[in-house]
Amino acid sequence: MTTTAVDWHERAATLKPDGRAFIGGKRVAAASGETFDCISPIDGRLLGPVARCRAEDVHFAVSDGRAAFGDGRWGQRPPSERKRILQAFAEKMLAAREELALLETLDMGKPIGNALSADVPQAARCIAWYAEAIDKIYGEIAPTGPHALALIQREPMGVIGAIVPWNYPMLMAAWKLGPALAAGNSVVLKPSEKSPLTALRLAELAMEAGLPPGVFNVVPGYGHEAGEALALHDEVDAIGFTGSTRVGRKMLEYAGRSNLKRVYNELGGKSAFLVFPDFDDLDRCAETVAASIFYNQGESCNAPSRLLVHEAIVDDFAKRVATEASKYRPADPLDAATVMGALVDHAQLRTVMSYIEAGRAEGAQVLAGGAQTRAETGGCYVEPTVFGGVRNDMRIAREEIFGPVLGIICFKDEAEAVRLANDSPYGLQASVWSSHIDRAHRVARALRAGTVHVNQYDEDDITVPFGGYKQSGNGRDKSLHALDKYTELKTTWLRINS
Repeated sequence: MTTTAVDWHERAATLKPDGRAFIGGKRVAAASGETFDCISPIDGRLLGPVARCRAEDVHFAVSDGRAAFGDGRWGQRPPSERKRILQAFAEKMLAAREELALLETLDMGKPIGNALSADVPQAARCIAWYAEAIDKIYGEIAPTGPHALALIQREPMGVIGAIVPWNYPMLMAAWKLGPALAAGNSVVLKPSEKSPLTALRLAELAMEAGLPPGVFNVVPGYGHEAGEALALHDEVDAIGFTGSTRVGRKMLEYAGRSNLKRVYNELGGKSAFLVFPDFDDLDRCAETVAASIFYNQGESCNAPSRLLVHEAIVDDFAKRVATEASKYRPADPLDAATVMGALVDHAQLRTVMSYIEAGRAEGAQVLAGGAQTRAETGGCYVEPTVFGGVRNDMRIAREEIFGPVLGIICFKDEAEAVRLANDSPYGLQASVWSSHIDRAHRVARALRAGTVHVNQYDEDDITVPFGGYKQSGNGRDKSLHALDKYTELKTTWLRINS
């Protein structure tokens, strides 16, 4: 797909996003009439006002979702009809791909080429894939013996609260919407206040595709207002949350304070990328780690921010990675050739720069980058940064930075590599690079992570689950396993008399 024929600056100049909430099948202002400004991190431009939803708005949205669930306008439709409507929703997303990509880029700063080639089609594929799964999921009959018949079937839970982050606003929303809607639930979506625009547009497209009013509502607003109200609401049956570990803890707390709703947290990561000296293509390895950590400006929970390299090759490999980092210079996100854009806002810019300073203060050496750039644009840009001489007890090795910062840690042998990799509160992803098949299998089994890549990183598909161990969360997004989060298992027991 090419983007060179489009003047994205011209399109952006004429775009006027609608920031009102979407409740009950229509756009509405917040009950208070309040709004907040949506600011682009590209250059600080005002994109427009967005409804500042609070508890009252959340209650309206949840009540509409509960009414829609109760009267069966969605969940009781034949599977073939729900399938057709969700497929039409995915098709409308693809038809609107340029508008959605532009909204995503303006809102959170990612390159327009990435938004158009990855975010939109992957989000649409997610919706279409779960649509196709609707009439492929069968119930079970338990092996109870000749005098009973025990039927086991999945039923929708009710109202799902989906709270999604700002780094992949559309894709993360699709990961929740696809299985939750396919199962027959109503969904109330709370997008991040830093990137709410595509979520609001998705709700309109879903309605145009035939989704009944009330089944999918969107309440933009701040986390401590709209997000907290959604997580505390007694009529919400489950929360699907993607975000920081700090807020994930709050989600569990809110469940305990309310109706003990199920909480499925997809949280942070500090993924380890292990390179052994027997791997025979270090150039490809260096290209891969750079592409993986600097993609999306490093704002990815699964970014391999800890690069563990054997002592025999660490100096040489560090030079290769530093060279690769120079290919990811931040540039105009509205230029189709740009490969690295802006951080989401000035607060995140300050956070990333504070970690870079912490790395220097703790004794790590800056091998590439390490500075803010393009400040004259008014936007939020940081150079791709590579640290050498990192220890696993440093803050830049322990804490999730969520920016383009890579730390190189040296190890002596396989046992130390595994120990260092697992010495983290997180366990989202990892990668092993070795030409020895035994070592690759042995190390992959030893790593405590939800996904372990071997001689590649971040190859992915909707058919495989995504999630992690430890403080990286619970439950899984993507694949048929995601349906477990949004369905109840019911057993119907019948006694068969002789």
